[in-house]
Amino acid sequence: MSHSTYNKQWQEAQSSLMDLLQQEIPEQPSKPEKDRLAAFQLLATMYIKYIQIFRKMEQCYDQIVHPQKRRVLRHVLDGTMGRILELKHEMVNLEFSEYHYFDDVLSDLKLTPNDVEIPIPKFFINERYDVLKEREKLLGKILAKIGPQEKEDKEELKMSLEDAIKMIQVHERARQGRLRAKFMKEIREQEERDRLAQTRGAPTLDPDVAACRIQKVWKGFAQRRRTKKERDEEMIFIGMAPPPLPTSIKNTPQALALKTEATRRITQGNHENEYQQALGTIKEKIKETEGPDIKETMMDQIRQWFIECRDAQGKFPEYPDEDDGGSALIFKEKSPEELEAELNDKDGDKKKKDKKGKKDKKDKKKDKKGKKDKKGKKGKGGDDEEEEEGWKMAESSFVPSINEGTDKYKSVWMTRDEKDNFSQKHDAELIKEEKRKEVEEEIRIQVDELMRAELKNLKAAVDRDKGKKGKGKKS
Repeated sequence: MSHSTYNKQWQEAQSSLMDLLQQEIPEQPSKPEKDRLAAFQLLATMYIKYIQIFRKMEQCYDQIVHPQKRRVLRHVLDGTMGRILELKHEMVNLEFSEYHYFDDVLSDLKLTPNDVEIPIPKFFINERYDVLKEREKLLGKILAKIGPQEKEDKEELKMSLEDAIKMIQVHERARQGRLRAKFMKEIREQEERDRLAQTRGAPTLDPDVAACRIQKVWKGFAQRRRTKKERDEEMIFIGMAPPPLPTSIKNTPQALALKTEATRRITQGNHENEYQQALGTIKEKIKETEGPDIKETMMDQIRQWFIECRDAQGKFPEYPDEDDGGSALIFKEKSPEELEAELNDKDGDKKKKDKKGKKDKKDKKKDKKGKKDKKGKKGKGGDDEEEEEGWKMAESSFVPSINEGTDKYKSVWMTRDEKDNFSQKHDAELIKEEKRKEVEEEIRIQVDELMRAELKNLKAAVDRDKGKKGKGKKS
């Protein structure tokens, strides 16, 4: 399988995962399921689908050589494995059994029992190969120091001298008897051969007849062997017999596939090393080329903020502390909810005075309404308890992680054109985007120190000007 094949397989797994996430994160909260069988069917279907996604993604993670893709894949893969375990615990708690029957679900999904077997991820061993080798060496050294374990001493049989002599005599007489019998057998066979040679006389068979007999036997044997071979080939051709095992394992398709997989893993390591080197070099390059411009832009923005605050409030603002984020807090992009809260706070300050006179009247009305609401709640309490009965899926700890990885896939890799990256090495533009943020944070700390000192000087200058004006008025 080529790189494009594994990319396509990853795309299929991600699309299946997106469908599952729509089911996992519904727009409206789902009602509790009272039917235990229906709840188990839902869990079993999701469990099997997650296993299918896990198998595809595990294979992609093992064979894709692009280092940045593998990071996104690993993030989603870890979340998928965790979700499989969560669903398994849900089924165990629902069925009170650790073994479950998925026959009807498998038939609906047109799958076989082999499709729901969970393979051991290959990266469990491949990523810890060096650690496991070191452990084997350490165990070998420990065993070498300890030495071979001494076997338990066998109990010695106690025997008297006379019994030992009798046993030796018996074995020695038996040995001599066997030798004598063998010698007499050879003598009789030699006598029989001599007797047959005397009575046999001269050969009476014609040489041509003898040659014909030898040819007949050989031709019969060769034809039977040829017929058997043709019959076996026919049975293999019609599928009634298995093909013979290959004499050499090296040239089989399975061996070539394993060799290709091993080559890809070596390529993964090479690309990972290049990626780690590029992280450092690209960051230094951004510092040298873009660092001064970023610093100037930040300082201009902060100075503009000083002026705007002074025009609006009549004085210079307080600079945010490092613990609060420094100047990053000034230019933080606020969500619509935060902006709405700020506007509400401003409106609340204006309306505080108007509300003071009307507060007493509203309190009386609220007391009356509160009494009515309490009576209504007492009547409705039983209905809420009945609605909450039944099975409801527990909140997942891994679905947010899966959703985060899926969003990153959709935003970065789903529509990315990689025609020019045939070797599947790291993407320098993505590294620049990440490292540019890190460089900005580092430069921001330096800029904060400079701008705090500048703000302090500005405030001191304003205070001096105010002092001079005060003295002039008094004189």
